[in-house]
Amino acid sequence: MDYIELSVPVAGPMQAEIAAAMLSDLPFEAFEECGGCLKAYIPEGLYDTACRAAAAAALGSVGITGAESRRIARSNWNAEWESDFAPVDIDGRHPVRIRAVHHEPAAAGVVDIVVAPRMSFGTGHHATTSMMVRCISEMGVEGLRGLDMGCGTGILSVAAVKFGAAAMTAVDIDEWACGSCRESAELNGVGESIETLCGSVESVVGRRFDFILANIGRNAVVEMMPAFADMLGMGGRCVVSGFLALDTAAVEAAAAGAGLEREMEEECDGWAVVACRRARGERRR
Repeated sequence: MDYIELSVPVAGPMQAEIAAAMLSDLPFEAFEECGGCLKAYIPEGLYDTACRAAAAAALGSVGITGAESRRIARSNWNAEWESDFAPVDIDGRHPVRIRAVHHEPAAAGVVDIVVAPRMSFGTGHHATTSMMVRCISEMGVEGLRGLDMGCGTGILSVAAVKFGAAAMTAVDIDEWACGSCRESAELNGVGESIETLCGSVESVVGRRFDFILANIGRNAVVEMMPAFADMLGMGGRCVVSGFLALDTAAVEAAAAGAGLEREMEEECDGWAVVACRRARGERRR
């Protein structure tokens, strides 16, 4: 299955946020702002006449016109990605560099993460990925078992293991993403610590995790929050992103409804990450 890249002309970060918010109720899987343009990605099979019309109407309702689409063949993705990709440096108490195989390794003292795209989203360039990686580096995952829901290239799983997690279960509905995650795990020497499953959240229902990571968008986060809560052990953390800052209230309401207590919220470039915890005591019934 190939993808459609919808390029939406925007006047700046604020209009990019608005455009992404308008498209977020449609089955777009990833958004990326770059130089006066918001790029939205959707599986080709889902971008039918009705979806195109709905996207145009949604953007038109806020005065945005002129969006153009192009098909991206999976077979061409790696070449296009490698030609444009620059390493991503994430600052903080524990600096991280995300890079491709052909880049030089990170300097001493910097956590080095190598990714293999395979037409899977998650290169570290997007603000949500960077915020998630920074959260992982600071939340204390040593010796814990985690779930990476919607793993994409596997950046979050690899980061968690490199920061001491005992094991990660990485899940994605896309077979190419699962292949990309497995390859990334091997490239980083952590293949034995990351179990990759191709499927939805139902594939891990009934399991227990010490923490859950999900960078998958507002609608998916809200829908899956009860399942996340049920899979967390007492005191376990759930860190979610992939949504705009203006959607934070809806995400936090879903977390509260599932019995999770909000711990923190962070914003960057109009996007947000929310961390919450299962309170110690009785489990939600």
